[in-house]
Amino acid sequence: MRPSFCPINEMPDKESAEDCGKTAVVFSLKNEVGCLVKALRLFQEKQVNLSHIESRLSKRVVNEVEIFADCSCSKKEFDELLQHLRDHVNIISFNTPAHVWSAEADGDDGGGLEEDGDDVPWFPMKISELDQCSHRVLMYGSELDADHPGFKDEVYRQRRKYFVEVAMNYKFGQPIPRIEYTPEEVRTWGVVFRELTQLYPTHACREYLENLPLLSKDCGYRDDNIPQLEDVSLFLRERSGFTVRPVAGYLSPRDFLAGLAYRVFNCTQYVRHSTDPLYTPEPDTCHELLGHVPLLADPKFAQFSQEIGLASLGASDEDVQKLATCYFFTIEFGLCKQEGQLRAYGAGLLSSIGELRHALSDRARVRTFDPRTTCTQECLITCFQDVYFVSESFEEAKEKMREFAKSIKRPFSVYYNPYTQSIDLLKDTRGIENVVQDLRSDLTTVCDALGKMNTYMGI
Repeated sequence: MRPSFCPINEMPDKESAEDCGKTAVVFSLKNEVGCLVKALRLFQEKQVNLSHIESRLSKRVVNEVEIFADCSCSKKEFDELLQHLRDHVNIISFNTPAHVWSAEADGDDGGGLEEDGDDVPWFPMKISELDQCSHRVLMYGSELDADHPGFKDEVYRQRRKYFVEVAMNYKFGQPIPRIEYTPEEVRTWGVVFRELTQLYPTHACREYLENLPLLSKDCGYRDDNIPQLEDVSLFLRERSGFTVRPVAGYLSPRDFLAGLAYRVFNCTQYVRHSTDPLYTPEPDTCHELLGHVPLLADPKFAQFSQEIGLASLGASDEDVQKLATCYFFTIEFGLCKQEGQLRAYGAGLLSSIGELRHALSDRARVRTFDPRTTCTQECLITCFQDVYFVSESFEEAKEKMREFAKSIKRPFSVYYNPYTQSIDLLKDTRGIENVVQDLRSDLTTVCDALGKMNTYMGI
């Protein structure tokens, strides 16, 4: 089971990363004979090498076609290419090379900063800017490998393209479109649901078991119904402040973790292929709804998830990769101890029947979670993990991640403002004073409550 983001090293070759980065561009142009040739010529004129390209009819504008192009280029080449494309086509979205994600590269006045001569990678400063992150898809959900169960199923491939379009058209603040799932998709979900719910009482952590019945009651979690993301999002908002939004496919670790900083979880909506309901090579709605959602409803787990996201904002590629690996071995494949027994809290385990059984068996290798060593462990995406990491509690894991986050070098600290759903940069006394004012107000409320309790108890 793969995680909800693409666990790639965003900077596999430090030397070459200075010069070149992987870039994805989605643009539209008039649907006419030779339109694809015209699109290719634009890249040829700027001598930009294409590694992948695909087209689809636009759902936004009649008589237009959308082109997805994957290429490798330097910052200078990318800037020139963008300018060239803007003169000829309508750019829908783009994903700049990871090492130059700055406000300048994105052409706006967003979160990109420059401190003491160092470029700080761009990151969203307000929740609406997550639209940019969620649309910068590295691998679309409609792209299936040759060994994928649905590779030769044209009906399934078209269905996957539909889910991509739903996600790419979604914008912050909109209700999440309700999906009319097919009978085949519901049956596939039902098989997964029934198999996993038999294991949960003896394999899932306490917090998971407490929230699953609530989801059944409020969001329609049952074997003959696939819950709608809009209902799930409203449920999570009331329980922990988290929300979900649809995503078209794999995001980079940086973009995925940025969503967590705002308590936003990017969710796929497609269902795995019916011929193999107990296996999926990528995260589908079964993984998201059964693996992640029940624990995102837990306030302590939600806080743990958000703090990993906050630590990633403005961090270097190397540090983001370390955080993503820690995320992988906790929120995706983590174990905890409860009442002297190992229990699973990782979504990759809680949505995989085979690996859930394996991770809690005598065959699995288990080590104590320590971010300093866990961040160097290899993430396996096509087989069971070589090792699983266990924490005494979410609180312990959170405290360890807080200490680890102190090693991340940034010229500022970040504070999430829940009232404006934005990020405050703590890099001068004024910014810190504003946070202190908020804390002082909260402490006044706490002191008042303690005073009333003491009076009531006669202390």
